Amino acid sequence: MTPYYDDGTITIYHGDCREIDAWLTADVLVTDPPYGRNWSQGNIKGPARSDASAGIANDRDTTVRDAALELWGDRPGILFGDLMLAPPAGTRLVGVYHKASGSEGLRGAIAGVRRDCEAIYLTGSWPSGLGGRSSLFRTNLQISGASGVVASSGGHPHTKPRDVMLALIDITEGVIADPFMGSGSTLRAAKDLGRRAIGVELEERFCEIAASRMGQEVLAL
Repeated sequence: MTPYYDDGTITIYHGDCREIDAWLTADVLVTDPPYGRNWSQGNIKGPARSDASAGIANDRDTTVRDAALELWGDRPGILFGDLMLAPPAGTRLVGVYHKASGSEGLRGAIAGVRRDCEAIYLTGSWPSGLGGRSSLFRTNLQISGASGVVASSGGHPHTKPRDVMLALIDITEGVIADPFMGSGSTLRAAKDLGRRAIGVELEERFCEIAASRMGQEVLAL
């Protein structure tokens, strides 16, 4: 299949990851798949957004995520997810992505407790031993909201911050696969680290955004 974008380091395919097998040639999976919680963004105050109520493709349940994991097999994988849902099969460790800016998760808070954490699952075969970094991956950037720095810069409601993506990729080796690429945050971080990566995205509008992001010069670390 002809890539949507290819610069020799980053390759992007437009289509369904269950039908495109190029990403399966990679060494490690780093992706932000549909969580399976049927998410949609309600109306918010501030500048109007054309996608304010748009959901996430294939997010009605975990069927598509799980199908991609089955194709991937027992190789190392890193996936974001919802702490309220069961971890995917083959999960070896559950880490936490913490949105630490102090302004995240205000909507839908319970008993004055904000929804400012998400799961990070390590699946498949990883080396084990003593020591290592914390399983908490924290960003102080403003993620969402009408003026959310990360969401607006990435062009996708679930854009992940660069610092967290760099930290996750830093614990991996080899070529990176992202079969649920979105607007390309995984691929952008991989490129900044000089790493080869292959992404697949179902919605062409996000392929276009991702290709534009890949065309930017490599950012200083």
